[in-house]
Amino acid sequence: MSQASTPELIDIQGLPAVRLRARDGAQATVLLQGAQVLSWTPAGGPERLYVSEQSAYTEGQPVRGGVPVIFPQFEKRGPLQRHGFARNKPWTLLRSEVGRDDALAVLRLCDDEATRAAWPHAFALELTVAVGGGRLDLELEVEHTGPADAEPFSFMAALHTYLRVREVEEARLKGLRGLDFQDCTRPGSPLQPEPSAALAIGDETDRIYFGASQPLVLEEPHRGLVIESQQFPDVVVWNPWEAKCAAMADMPALGFRRMLCVEAAVIGEPVALQPGEQWWGRQSLVAD
Repeated sequence: MSQASTPELIDIQGLPAVRLRARDGAQATVLLQGAQVLSWTPAGGPERLYVSEQSAYTEGQPVRGGVPVIFPQFEKRGPLQRHGFARNKPWTLLRSEVGRDDALAVLRLCDDEATRAAWPHAFALELTVAVGGGRLDLELEVEHTGPADAEPFSFMAALHTYLRVREVEEARLKGLRGLDFQDCTRPGSPLQPEPSAALAIGDETDRIYFGASQPLVLEEPHRGLVIESQQFPDVVVWNPWEAKCAAMADMPALGFRRMLCVEAAVIGEPVALQPGEQWWGRQSLVAD
């Protein structure tokens, strides 16, 4: 049994981060910029998140990989910058601690002059990251902090999770069968139901599945990962494949073989909040 350590503030290529280590040895690392989880190692296991070794650690820019927080817009589905601004902003570390069963950190982002210039609403986001045993739990809370007479706002959100795989063509994602999905590689194409009990990746994949209510299972030879979510009704599955990956300055040419994004999201029906109202969504990864 590993001895617990208190969470520590560290520097990753010039950017501040908090490193969490549970009593059983499970670990996670979270950048304060974007509240972006960069690393997750279950107790006694290998790294399960993918981060490109060619990522640029630049102030105001997300790192390629880990779990960027998408808010208040997904992709280009609105007037804001792609994927919104939360992943680019410095968050405040409210607290971090080691408990009996896990280690956790709570980070917060509030509106400021720059966010209000782009999106004129008062808000507060909190991301709670908890790691222990074979689990990584991420909970995102959104609050409308404007006065009682303020306009309501609506938002999209996602936890843009880059999962590390040994070989993407050998991985199978189960639990999507029958769900309607939008194929974003074919703009304008109609929704269609997923026919496969086990989705295989053999080409560029960019899909949004709507109305997911059951856990997903990512299976690889000799290991698996259960992906659970609450109040995130949609799932994004993304892999850039060979041509797009090679064109990315922050990805190695064959990096697509080592990653698969499976993202808990709310996209199809944005969440609307009145002043004083809150919403939360959770994603849990459970390694075997």
